[in-house]
Amino acid sequence: MEARVDTGRKSALLSGAVKREAVGTAPDLLRRMRPGEEIIRALLFICGVVSIFTTLGILFVLFTESRLVLSDPNFNIINFLTGTTWQPRAAQFGILPLVTATLMTSLIAMLVAIPLGLSAAIYLSEYASPRARASLKPILEVLAGVPTVVYGFFALQTISPFIRNLLGPDVVQFQNMLSAGLVMGFMILPTITSVSEDALSAVPRSLREASVGLGATKFETTTKVVVPAALSGIVAAFILGVSRAVGETMIVALAAGGGPNFTLNPLRSAETMTGHIVRISGGELSYNSIEYNSLFIIGLMLFFITLTLNVISNAVIRRFREVYQ
Repeated sequence: MEARVDTGRKSALLSGAVKREAVGTAPDLLRRMRPGEEIIRALLFICGVVSIFTTLGILFVLFTESRLVLSDPNFNIINFLTGTTWQPRAAQFGILPLVTATLMTSLIAMLVAIPLGLSAAIYLSEYASPRARASLKPILEVLAGVPTVVYGFFALQTISPFIRNLLGPDVVQFQNMLSAGLVMGFMILPTITSVSEDALSAVPRSLREASVGLGATKFETTTKVVVPAALSGIVAAFILGVSRAVGETMIVALAAGGGPNFTLNPLRSAETMTGHIVRISGGELSYNSIEYNSLFIIGLMLFFITLTLNVISNAVIRRFREVYQ
């Protein structure tokens, strides 16, 4: 009789524990951590704190070094954002030519990288055999390891002459935004492909099987079920690629052109924000001069552009994220 009572009590306790876990009471796993796990947890916390303070330190330095430009009586935030002439020595702080060239080259790069990267990701995730995926994905990711200066010389010495011979030297300048954007698109291709392929592979197999069971073809399943289900990850990959393109330096410094030039013609030369920083910082600039400090306000503008892209990426992920049980 006592054995039966003990068994009944154990069953009741087990049933209560299952019910508590079912209503969402998570067990306290932190009390079961081993000493080694505590060390790992502390190291991860320290890394997070260091990354946060590093970002704040960069932002502090950018604001501090930009004070000379911001306090200039000729500086105006409206003229800074809409002006078409960037000559700090002449007190003309129109950053629009640099921003326009940056966005133009990034747009061209994304027009190349998005269709090719998404197509490659869909093939690797949905159509390629395991053996083909194991061979092709590392080959594709080798592009991410090529130094950007190599891409820059390739754009300058190969792509740009090809475009000039195709369209005419009178139409296309030797340094132009088109050749820089095209090569930059292939540079960010592995990033978009890898992140998109991970998002597509994370879609549960049950969704694919349910779609096929309803009579859908492989292509219909991919385009109408898998891709929409992985939309948040795919969009995040696109925004990550844009951020990578906006911050690219050596390709645009070598192939896009030198000197701020306000133009929307991709066949003309124009200088991006990163290219301008490289060209000016390599010269003989005196410390704390107006030209020297103007580089920091350009860096501050790049920081806010990248921050805006990250905020948009997080908003898109929260809006379209799908959670599967």
